Amino acid sequence: MSVSLPPAQGPSGEGVTIDTVAIAQAGLKEGPGGFWQDVFRRLRRNPTAWIGAAIVLLFILVAALAPLIAPYPETALPGAKFITPTHIPGPGELAQFPLGLDRFGGDVVSKLIWGAQASLLVGIISTALGLIGGMVLGLLAGTFGGWVDTIIMRLVDIILSVPNLLLAVSIAAILGQTPFAVMIAIGASQVPIFARLLRASMLQQRSSDYVLSAQTLGLGRAQITMSHVLPNAIGPVIVQGTLTLATAVIDAAALSFLGLGGGRPETAEWGRMLTYAQNELAIAPQLAFLPGICIAVTALGFTLFGEALREAMDPRTRAR
Repeated sequence: MSVSLPPAQGPSGEGVTIDTVAIAQAGLKEGPGGFWQDVFRRLRRNPTAWIGAAIVLLFILVAALAPLIAPYPETALPGAKFITPTHIPGPGELAQFPLGLDRFGGDVVSKLIWGAQASLLVGIISTALGLIGGMVLGLLAGTFGGWVDTIIMRLVDIILSVPNLLLAVSIAAILGQTPFAVMIAIGASQVPIFARLLRASMLQQRSSDYVLSAQTLGLGRAQITMSHVLPNAIGPVIVQGTLTLATAVIDAAALSFLGLGGGRPETAEWGRMLTYAQNELAIAPQLAFLPGICIAVTALGFTLFGEALREAMDPRTRAR
């Protein structure tokens, strides 16, 4: 049974009749449950999503199970006695070291496994920091508008004027050479991206018919924002977070390559492995190729899954 409220005045002065049953039905059709079920259904039909998810899942499992599957501890140097100034054992030369040794005598297989754990930790924490900071700024700008929006967006524009990696390097250099400094540096460089994206998405949602209906029903701005606008605007931010994980892994390796990650030289981290492989390219090129391949494949996995998720959540493709 349809219950109609008295006509209300819309933005242009015309009468607006609100059908509460229609609003409820629209909420059921566009609610979070139905939307996400459709997203998952589209992801299951997308081969790119399966490939990206398989790479990401493998990366997470290797990182999580590193203490169990790594042949040697993170800083162990079991092959130090086999290293000479002119020769570093490579893949297949020693049975107990399938992928050979690094310049310090560490097992390359173990270093790659422990490096996955380090990269995953830095990537997730830095992206979470950037996501939280960006969402706070974007939520404030998109909710209040006016001078609040102007100040926040001008601050974001200033940060965006500095290249992403250069900003991360500057922050890491100021905070010191520690893994936590790298996480803060990468997260801070990602804040403007999430802030602008959430603000734009919220401004688009604020012009929707359901917001006008909620205002006419007497709901406050805070309730409309948190219960209706934010849940419908957060989809693009989730997609960007998935894509940003790939960038975070690359940035973490870049900062470690530049010597800003802290730790000892034999610390297992993909970027650090690349740093110390430069001097051995002529005699042990695999020391550079193997961590480089790991970085590229991991970033590719997050990118493929993020792009598939973006397509699944895009209303222009969902209508097909």
